[in-house]
Amino acid sequence: MRNVRRFDQRGSQPDARDRLIIALYAQLKAERQTRETLEWVIRQGALSPEVLEAIAADPVPVVTSDDIASVEKIIALDERRKGKQQGGK
Repeated sequence: MRNVRRFDQRGSQPDARDRLIIALYAQLKAERQTRETLEWVIRQGALSPEVLEAIAADPVPVVTSDDIASVEKIIALDERRKGKQQGGK
């Protein structure tokens, strides 16, 4: 997987694979937040049907610019690491 990150001709937009990774990351993050909220509700003893319904119906948060920046930083760090490994061979 040499070219993990690809950009369009302008060089500014992530390709479809990167957008998929970002979307999957956001979905996983939202599911973890929902699970953490459910665990907190259980520990607090607030298990009314209304609370459980609200948690279950909680919409998945949209991807924020902070989420995208985090993923892009991880990708950039990985590319630098790979560059150093290839340069050291």
